Amino acid sequence: MKRIFYYALVLSVGLLSACKKDKKIIVAPGDTAVITPAAFDLIRDSVYLYTKETYLWYDALPDYKTFAPRSFTGSDALTALTSEVDKMSQYKINPATGLPYEYYAAAPGEAKYSFIDDGSVSTELGGTNGDFGFSVFYNNLDHTDLRIKYVYDTSPASLAGIKRGYRITKINGRTSLNADNNSDLNFVIAAIFGTSSTISMTLLKPDNTSVDVTLKTATYTTNPVLTYKVINVSDTKKVGYIVFNTFTVVSNAGPQLLKAFTDFTTAGITDLVVDLRYNGGGSVETAEYLDNLIAPASNTGNQMFTYYYNDKLQADNHPLLSAIYSINKGDFLPANNQVKFAKIGSLNINRVFFIITGATASASELTINNLRPHMDVQFIGRTSYGKPVGFFAIDINKYQLYVPQFETRNSANQGGYYSGMKPDTTGYPGVFDNDDVTKDFGDTSEVLLHHALNYVKNGTFAVTGPKIQSLSKTQALSDAQLKHVTDKLNNRKSTLMINEKTLRRK
Repeated sequence: MKRIFYYALVLSVGLLSACKKDKKIIVAPGDTAVITPAAFDLIRDSVYLYTKETYLWYDALPDYKTFAPRSFTGSDALTALTSEVDKMSQYKINPATGLPYEYYAAAPGEAKYSFIDDGSVSTELGGTNGDFGFSVFYNNLDHTDLRIKYVYDTSPASLAGIKRGYRITKINGRTSLNADNNSDLNFVIAAIFGTSSTISMTLLKPDNTSVDVTLKTATYTTNPVLTYKVINVSDTKKVGYIVFNTFTVVSNAGPQLLKAFTDFTTAGITDLVVDLRYNGGGSVETAEYLDNLIAPASNTGNQMFTYYYNDKLQADNHPLLSAIYSINKGDFLPANNQVKFAKIGSLNINRVFFIITGATASASELTINNLRPHMDVQFIGRTSYGKPVGFFAIDINKYQLYVPQFETRNSANQGGYYSGMKPDTTGYPGVFDNDDVTKDFGDTSEVLLHHALNYVKNGTFAVTGPKIQSLSKTQALSDAQLKHVTDKLNNRKSTLMINEKTLRRK
């Protein structure tokens, strides 16, 4: 299959076969008018039927009559469709865990990967955001210590002078912001990521001065490279450090990445640290681009990774897709879905450190996994999200359906990391330690970056400098709490691995 990269496969007509095999119903896409009850019935049917055809784990879904897609209701159409998608996600059990492949620890019964969207995801992946421009996390050693974890350049938060590491002591007049209190945590999520267009905060800076800010949402272009720099570790060792925060489409992310790597090459770096600690993924094309910047030129032409679709698609059994698109026999076979390295730039290194956390997902994990057979890859931080699957978008009326349609494996057939990549375990060499949200990116005393710098200099991850101040066990977040908070603060829609795949319209 010739793969020409643009954002995602979009089915511009919701064609479905309902109860009778000879019955075809057309649902027009992009309709902004009020959806009639009859049209909504067809939308719910389409969600089920497209999933039944393309879903990686379609074989566990009940038949149409048993599942009854039209029985799903909610306070609005999107809520009803979300409940339908969530239900479908829970049928297939992962034998390694005894839980559904899409088990979502923060909200059991909801999908870990699948979702239905109103088009906002495609806008954000295109490099356009319309929000406050910042995100938050808790200092894992203190459940009351809410911090700014990143700020996008040119966003409202950036223009207000807000920096990573600032402590938030008040939001919209509320001072109780405890991570171990669901009411407080839900308040934080609603205030920052909800529908309100304004937010007021009191922030404590590193110099212990306070500042009050009021932000309004605005549209801005996302620069996914939050920062990059060259750090001199010794007379003979230079480390290139880059914070890459989201895999926007390559037309947006590519120039920013290329600029950083060109500067790294000019500076003669000997080692590379790629900070993906909050990167939930996005465009597969951009993941390939980043891998081609990092990998040695000698890998050009070698296999990078392979897409694996369900057996139905591989057997050319896809009547819904083929009703609209000209699909060649064998287009979904693994042999026709291999991606090869093609070196970009001239950076020549043999070791790369990846900083990861529970928010590192999908295309981020793909990027890392692709390099494991070809370089010395070291892992620093905490266990990643665990999403070795991806999707192409399916337009149904004014919604976009995202359900896993493929799994990826690298050239050594490594994949299946549904429980995440845990540093300092078999296959994932490195060091397991906590995110230090109290420090700005690039601060050489920040714990996770300091681990990498110390390894480059001394050959060990042991941190010789000061670590985060110790707190009492009653203040510290447990591993279970930390995972819960991570999952709650990271919307499932931000964990993306989208195959920009072209199907040829009939």
